[in-house]
Amino acid sequence: MNDYKVLAFDVFGTVVDWYSSVRREIETVLPNVDADTFTLDWRDGYGPAMQRVASGELGWTLIDDLHRMILDSLLDKYAVDGLSEDEKVKLNKVWHRLDPWPDSVEGLTRLKSCYSICTLSNGNLGLLADMAKHANLPWDLILSAEVFRQYKPHPDTYIGVANVFDVPSSSVILVAAHQNDLAAARDCGLATAYIERPAEFGPPKPRDVSRRSENTYHANSITDLANQLGC
Repeated sequence: MNDYKVLAFDVFGTVVDWYSSVRREIETVLPNVDADTFTLDWRDGYGPAMQRVASGELGWTLIDDLHRMILDSLLDKYAVDGLSEDEKVKLNKVWHRLDPWPDSVEGLTRLKSCYSICTLSNGNLGLLADMAKHANLPWDLILSAEVFRQYKPHPDTYIGVANVFDVPSSSVILVAAHQNDLAAARDCGLATAYIERPAEFGPPKPRDVSRRSENTYHANSITDLANQLGC
């Protein structure tokens, strides 16, 4: 047995398949654009947009609003016109309707039987709640950058999970498919678990998931992690 109490999950890419979900909607709503490149461009805008918040260029801004800023710029870039405001709002909320990876619900359900499980995502609370409902994700608690008013990898987000649950940082495992997220969590004293998601960016950009870090669980799925943790 171990002393872990809480598993905190990155969500986009780790628990849900954003690429396939968003690409499918782009194909339907914007049939005259390249759905692959539009989807990847939308996601690529996410990091720079958050950096504008972190640098103070923008005040605190929810991911929903950052997604909309990126979407508006891409509609201009791809010369898309004719969408009504309601259609743009609905398209922007595709990020609320992302499908889980095939192993996610089973793996989370098993881990929930042994630990408290929560999100630690840069997605805002409403987005994460809608996504949990859509994808049947069995969280005990939804935590977000919105709660801490800092985006990952700010230390306040990782330490904040331990504070919410009133446990030492070493009793929390951050579970993520992104090594930079895990490295920042380890710097804050959290344990870490890496989930391989080679198809996160779809066929155009297969990911190398072979990198291993010391003192980190390495799993090919959330169900595999549940096996390793004895759940």
